[in-house]
Amino acid sequence: MGRSLKYEIPGEDPRVPLSDVAEKGWTLVFASTMKSACGSRSGAPPDGLEQTPRRVLEIGFGRGEFLLAMAAREPRVQFIGIEVSWKRTLKMARKVARAKLENVRLVDDRAEHAIQVLFEPESLDAIWINFTDPWPKGRHAHRRLIRTGFVGDAAVALKASGTLFVATDDVPYALQIDEVLSRSPRLENLNAPFPFVSEVADRMRTGYEEQWRAEGRPLHFFTYRPSPNAHRGRTRPDRPCSGRAR
Repeated sequence: MGRSLKYEIPGEDPRVPLSDVAEKGWTLVFASTMKSACGSRSGAPPDGLEQTPRRVLEIGFGRGEFLLAMAAREPRVQFIGIEVSWKRTLKMARKVARAKLENVRLVDDRAEHAIQVLFEPESLDAIWINFTDPWPKGRHAHRRLIRTGFVGDAAVALKASGTLFVATDDVPYALQIDEVLSRSPRLENLNAPFPFVSEVADRMRTGYEEQWRAEGRPLHFFTYRPSPNAHRGRTRPDRPCSGRAR
């Protein structure tokens, strides 16, 4: 019998509903549970957060090692984790609370939806997508995250100086990722003339990545940034949270 799921959060719950982000925006969502913000009416960001803090998103954080390590290393950066699994989000919330990381917020939602409704254009400094499900069966390929529509939305959410990081250990998926990213008019490849690299210096390795390396699986690391002219007139008129999630 598997271990029972523990629901209680040993500290502040870092999970936020979509409605809170839509109503308050990310700045207030982060400020609302910071200890130093309690009792403040000035509207200024709490101690430890910059006036215009860097904001980093990880999509599909899984067991959470990567997100936890980034947040612990850079306490003045706002980190947002999105995971489609409610159970994984709950388990990650417990880890974040135990680690007392006040610069992490979690959302359980589909990434394709969240990237559209939770982030204003040019609001993210980085997006990390590490080893998402490759959906290897042909009839399931349409479920893969890296597709044209999603990549376009991600590019809009990135600042002009932002970076999109994508990693996979699946060769067919890597070929698709290369095709989608290389054809995006909003992005340019930082690894050019190579489509990807197989090693990244000083990159934190997750447990899954170490396992796949031990199994000899080929790894593919893609790094893209917005094209120089990609930020002209970037809007999403159909976004239900437009003007809110700042």
